[in-house]
Amino acid sequence: MIEKLSKVDRLSLELGDITRFMGDAIVNAANESLLGGGGVDGAIHAAAGPGLLAECRTLYGCATGQAKLTGGYHLPARYVIHAVGPVWHGGTRGEEALLAGAYRSCLELAEQHDLRTVAFPAVSTGVYGYPLEEATRVALRTILAWLDEHLLPERVTCMCYNQRTLETYEAVLASLVEEGRDA
Repeated sequence: MIEKLSKVDRLSLELGDITRFMGDAIVNAANESLLGGGGVDGAIHAAAGPGLLAECRTLYGCATGQAKLTGGYHLPARYVIHAVGPVWHGGTRGEEALLAGAYRSCLELAEQHDLRTVAFPAVSTGVYGYPLEEATRVALRTILAWLDEHLLPERVTCMCYNQRTLETYEAVLASLVEEGRDA
């Protein structure tokens, strides 16, 4: 088991554009079709080029709470992990378990493909309407629990698109570490 401090050290919170992440993989906040959409999904498809859409067509979609891997094409990252998070319905339709499942599925794919570095966006917090603070808590708990038990990925980055998102991630991470509920 990895010591407690090291799992937090393996996590970074950054402000930036996920399509510019230079590492093994970026996570796409995808829809079930995997054929592109708005927000980060549209930005990733645009930056990757038409090869990404062509490969996604061969995957025949992805269930909510799951993830699938493709090449990165014109992105600096070698791979894209497409995670399908839940649409927010007030927390009454298993959204928390589905969101945690999407993050775990991404981390499982990273481990299976020996990926050392992975960057996540704030899955489900855009057009899917998941409240940012609640989604951040699910994301960070899931990632930290994974890092406590697994060697790969070696480094996880939560790539925050704007200052508000970064500040939310920083505050939630600080509270999880302080409460000792980060595992």
